[in-house]
Amino acid sequence: MTDKNSNVGADQTSDEVTVETTSVFRADFLNELDAPATTSAEGTVSGVEGLPSGSALLVVKRGPNAGSRFLLDQPTTSAGRHPDSDIFLDDVTVSRRHAEFRLEGAEFQVVDVGSLNGTYVNREPVDSAVLSNGDEVQIGKFRLVFLTGPRSDDDSSSSS
Repeated sequence: MTDKNSNVGADQTSDEVTVETTSVFRADFLNELDAPATTSAEGTVSGVEGLPSGSALLVVKRGPNAGSRFLLDQPTTSAGRHPDSDIFLDDVTVSRRHAEFRLEGAEFQVVDVGSLNGTYVNREPVDSAVLSNGDEVQIGKFRLVFLTGPRSDDDSSSSS
């Protein structure tokens, strides 16, 4: 039994590395978790009224950067874990190149581009789907609400 106890002091000087993780949250983060959601099914969020015609907004409803907003104002907007993504979602549940948001005509569409965990719209798995105001898009553990800006009369007549 003395052999067992003789290594106690040696363990303290070993080269073992312990890994610790520290999470940093904004001071108001916990209050936001308890607060009611700022978006409704109709997608009323301040700032939506100011969106340019023909553009849309993605608001992170749930995920590491909840509350972040991403403007969809290009023909194609990429989302993924790759640092060069237009929408950078830094989490292991997100593929490097996960999904694209495409503006086709007057409609926005989300397209899964071969992700490992899939892309969901309103909790249904999709390869691609046309988005409507208030739809919830899930990419990994991120849940984003899709909100559209006001449509001009030109937008509706150009699709005829």
